[in-house]
Amino acid sequence: MLKKKKTEVYALGEHISMSADKARRVIDQIRGRSYEETLMILELMPYRACYPILKLVYSAAANASYNMGSNETNLVISKAEVNEGTTVKKLKPRARGRSFPIKRSTCHITIVMKDISLDDEYGEMSSLKKTRWKKKSTAMTYSDMYNSGGLWDKK
Repeated sequence: MLKKKKTEVYALGEHISMSADKARRVIDQIRGRSYEETLMILELMPYRACYPILKLVYSAAANASYNMGSNETNLVISKAEVNEGTTVKKLKPRARGRSFPIKRSTCHITIVMKDISLDDEYGEMSSLKKTRWKKKSTAMTYSDMYNSGGLWDKK
């Protein structure tokens, strides 16, 4: 039986004290990008979620270089996901002996990196990148406006 060489490594951060929605906002920007491009994006984004995600990307790259001996230039983020963690619940004392609940949410972040030099199916990695919307020209030309029935289908 042939043993297939492992091409993916991951880094997992659990119980990060941050809302999962705020972490997803950053994760959606880096999914499918290369390692160097991800570092530039995370260092320049103004969100608080960037620092723990940056640490996880560094950790996944270190795992790739140690476990597989791969170069950092060949790494691509193949999968990045954020799941909700436990919620820490506290009570804040309020006036007249009442209390107000404080809910501190946490999240679990998983970064999976793939070495494209070891992988044969690099063509599928291009589908992971976000498609950029191209601006379509919606202006009608002068001849189209009058020949095709115009804007209001009146002659």
